Amino acid sequence: MSDTRATTQTVRYRERLRLPLWFWLPGLGLAALIATEVNMGVEGMPEWLPFAVLLPAAAAVLMWAGRAEIRVVADETTGDAKPAVELWAGQAHLPVSVIARSAEVPRSAKSAALGRQLDPAAFVLHKAWVGPMVLIVLDDPDDPTPYWLVSCRHPDRVLAALRS
Repeated sequence: MSDTRATTQTVRYRERLRLPLWFWLPGLGLAALIATEVNMGVEGMPEWLPFAVLLPAAAAVLMWAGRAEIRVVADETTGDAKPAVELWAGQAHLPVSVIARSAEVPRSAKSAALGRQLDPAAFVLHKAWVGPMVLIVLDDPDDPTPYWLVSCRHPDRVLAALRS
């Protein structure tokens, strides 16, 4: 017999960790510089061709670098009193039921958290252009991961969405 209960997903928090706009100027400038060098070094090629190839390629790389997304999603199944809440960090997801505690890691403590204090078994989604992080300590005997460190611009909003 199949389960015919309807499910709906409610997104409590969503944030894409895009590159800041000021990263784009040096990235596209470097692509233009390389295209100019190719133009100067290769005779017989149309002058527009290196620019037509390298500038879109640089834009694609910059967009790819900022593709990570943080989400807190509640799967609300009709008939259940409490929705199942999950944290998604990129492609990895974590049910809230295995979270023992969570806290904000400010920009000033980020280097210590990612340096000598970092457990090699921890899950880390770090983006250097995003200042703060959230620390999520797990309580799951079946998972060897002790905690998650996830970059986010608004850790207070992420933690509030996890706790609500």
